[in-house]
Amino acid sequence: MSGNMFRNIAIIAHVDHGKTTLVDALLRQSGIFRENQQVIERVMDSNELERERGITILAKNTSVLYKGVKINIVDTPGHSDFGGEVERVLKMVDGVLLLVDAFESTMPQTRFVLRKAMELNLKAIVVINKVDRDGARVSEVADEVLDLFIDLQVSDEQLDFPIIYTSAKEGTATTEPGVPGQDMKPLFEAIIKYIPAPAGDLEGPLQLLINNTEYDNFVGRMGIGCVKRGRITAGGQVNVIEHCGNLRQGRIGSLYTFEGLERTAVQEAVCGDIVSFSGLEDIKIGETVACKDQPEQLAPITVDEPTLKMTFMVNDSPFAGLEGRYLTSRHLRARLFKEMEKNVSLRVEETDSPDVFQVCGRGELHLSILIETMRREGFELQVSKPEVIFRWDAGVKMEPIELLMVDIPEDKMGTVMEIMGARKGEMINMTSLGPDQLRLEFKVPARGLIGFRSQLLSETRGHGVMSHLFLGYEPYKGDIRERYQGVLIAFESGEANQYGLHNVQDRGVLFITPGTSVYEGMVVGEHSREQDLEVNVCKKKHLTNMRSSNSETALRLEEPRQFSLEESLEYIGTDELLEVTPKNLRMRKRVLNKHDRSRSQKNSQPA
Repeated sequence: MSGNMFRNIAIIAHVDHGKTTLVDALLRQSGIFRENQQVIERVMDSNELERERGITILAKNTSVLYKGVKINIVDTPGHSDFGGEVERVLKMVDGVLLLVDAFESTMPQTRFVLRKAMELNLKAIVVINKVDRDGARVSEVADEVLDLFIDLQVSDEQLDFPIIYTSAKEGTATTEPGVPGQDMKPLFEAIIKYIPAPAGDLEGPLQLLINNTEYDNFVGRMGIGCVKRGRITAGGQVNVIEHCGNLRQGRIGSLYTFEGLERTAVQEAVCGDIVSFSGLEDIKIGETVACKDQPEQLAPITVDEPTLKMTFMVNDSPFAGLEGRYLTSRHLRARLFKEMEKNVSLRVEETDSPDVFQVCGRGELHLSILIETMRREGFELQVSKPEVIFRWDAGVKMEPIELLMVDIPEDKMGTVMEIMGARKGEMINMTSLGPDQLRLEFKVPARGLIGFRSQLLSETRGHGVMSHLFLGYEPYKGDIRERYQGVLIAFESGEANQYGLHNVQDRGVLFITPGTSVYEGMVVGEHSREQDLEVNVCKKKHLTNMRSSNSETALRLEEPRQFSLEESLEYIGTDELLEVTPKNLRMRKRVLNKHDRSRSQKNSQPA
């Protein structure tokens, strides 16, 4: 195959706009699957967490063959927290499909990835999806996409983009909004016509940029990237050029190309194809694999800096070691540094204590996905509340600012504006999305978004939708009050029972049920007042031989408030930690003993 027989594209879309379903339809109609083959839906979301949450976290490769042209497709994450995945993927491709929902239109994450693609001068095809859904605003959305391109100040050539109208669920595409599609052929034809073939000299010395790495249990560490020049052969001697320009020699082991969802072993791959290979055990993202005799470096991958930091530490609670397999600082350190090798927007720093690590990421979701993955692998750990990363510029304290979009029912506008006002948010735009629906846009400090998602959902009864995008750093906006209520803290270790919980529930909202094991210093509920309160949820009823007239009446407990991992991270205070084990999430005070806690609070108060 020559370079002209390839098209390399990435799909850009917001969460839940149908990107993975579209890839399903392309795979099915290109004849990748056998007639009788059983295929799960959203086949590209292979990660367990991705299938549960319905989001793409990791960029993945697949390919389809259409009229003798191999179309390499990369499915990219739609959430800006995974922007590190997006940025390196775009270096592999020559064009993008911008997939937009025919009702929701463009969202901040779409804008974020599209801006990156336009900066790299990639050709775009706009795909307006879900044209058959109720309330579809096809012509308005087409105008809004045009406005988005104009806002991004793209070139006249980039502004001249084709539009394809699809229903990924039905597997149809058309070039005319009013004409129903029959199959995906119009989209295949547009890709061949508008996306340029990879540029590069087939006969020149090898150049390949490592865009991704993965680990295979049989062959070890594997590098993934697009051959930018020349050809790569299995068993061939190469030079690896590090970020700093240093050279080291190596040999390519097994070489694979992507055929459908499978990796196919090949002897040689040429300029324009996307490959994975083994043999270079210490290969890192952003390094160049080059010809042994004439090594030339490609521009290394750069990603936006993290904006949020958290402390990860070894679990030292009274229940440590009861549920997890990996408990020590050695396990925790090895796992975090391994993650940093493939998660390019993650930073891990060691601290003065060997048991404590500072982990910096792109957002709450970015870090919580890492914690959830480690938890499922059998790790026990404790984490602190997420904090934003401040900068100092000429003596001025600077903080990260986000562009926030919220879609809400019209009658909730006052409530949301009040919440955002308290979080130092500044409204910059308001648009109507139809009857009783509004979209509000705010500039808000990243600190103000911690805990906002759960508050928005409760205030709008689940009807609020939010998305946000990093804008840059601005001078510090002032203090933001975090939690308005104190917490109920377990007074002693033991097992919570119905009687103890019934006595406590008048003091606030409980987080636990009868039978839950608790320890001194564990957070078991939210106090109805501002200060914290120690309570005894293990208290048993005093037994006598006298029968009370109402002793037979069952004690009724209110429904406890349950927290997800993200909600727990948002909820805990700066003097608290979240204990994460494979089976439980427990909020606790940093200092468990009541007297030690009182002493440390006195010591921390200014004289």
